Amino acid sequence: MKTIKLLTGFALIATLFTSCYTEVVVDDYNGYNDPIPININQVLNSNELWYVAVEETIGYGESPFLQIAFTVSFRNGTLYANNNLVGIGSQGNGYGIAIGYYNAYDNILDVDHDIDGNDSFDVYQIDNNTIELYNPFTDTSYFLHGYQRSNFDYDFVFYDNIQYFLQEYEGWEKTYTSNFGALNEFDNENYLQFLSGGNDDTFRSSQDANGINPNNLYWDYTGLYGVGNVIGNMYLKTLVLDYDYFDNEQFELSILNDQRIELYHPSSGTVYEFTGRGYIEYLRVGTETNRSKASGLKKRVQHTEKKDNARDSSRT
Repeated sequence: MKTIKLLTGFALIATLFTSCYTEVVVDDYNGYNDPIPININQVLNSNELWYVAVEETIGYGESPFLQIAFTVSFRNGTLYANNNLVGIGSQGNGYGIAIGYYNAYDNILDVDHDIDGNDSFDVYQIDNNTIELYNPFTDTSYFLHGYQRSNFDYDFVFYDNIQYFLQEYEGWEKTYTSNFGALNEFDNENYLQFLSGGNDDTFRSSQDANGINPNNLYWDYTGLYGVGNVIGNMYLKTLVLDYDYFDNEQFELSILNDQRIELYHPSSGTVYEFTGRGYIEYLRVGTETNRSKASGLKKRVQHTEKKDNARDSSRT
């Protein structure tokens, strides 16, 4: 195994971050007891960051700004979100970028997103650090878990969603190849691109010379890729690139910083470094998948089974 490398610039968190997918049992939400009377602004401001637990979503609709966000924050009428993993923990002092405005009253949250426009939610407090945002127009509930910036594990979120990090650049340029290791077919690949949208499993590669803008590259090959975990090591991942014409290429993937990755190729013993080119700042879900670029469509995919929502709107 390679030496573990922590993401540069991330603050060390003393408190371990509990997985947002297991912290609250989704089935507990289905009873829908009478909502606790709340002061909605007090609740929204009680935590600096609200983690959007996409896997816990109930219903078949989507609210675009929540579907792409890792966290949202409500600060004096301005809505903030961490939509990108690049810079998470440092961008906007940990809050991310401003994405619009909100107005909260009674148990209603009205949102005016900079691009997507207006949306509205009924807000329910599930427990001391969990709220439900129910959209009566799509009959869909999102569940948000609250944290302070000081006890939020940005590293966990980053490494648990590494496939989205790979998609946040228009291309990855090979900028280093070790002088040790056996010659192999992958030596000829100088660029990689991980396309967002679809099933989040499509990559492209190019053998063009170094120094070319990603938008001007000729992509020689399009195939499928997968990112996997290494048991006992959160900071090391596996990356498999499916090349039909010379079989799969398997790597150990390490993050050197939020613009540079290392790929160790066990079968040849070669180490490669790739540098991200063309950073993509996500503000919204795109309207279509443009396969000529990586930024055609981006959203977090819900891998749990979708189901009917038993919630009814409290609005008269």
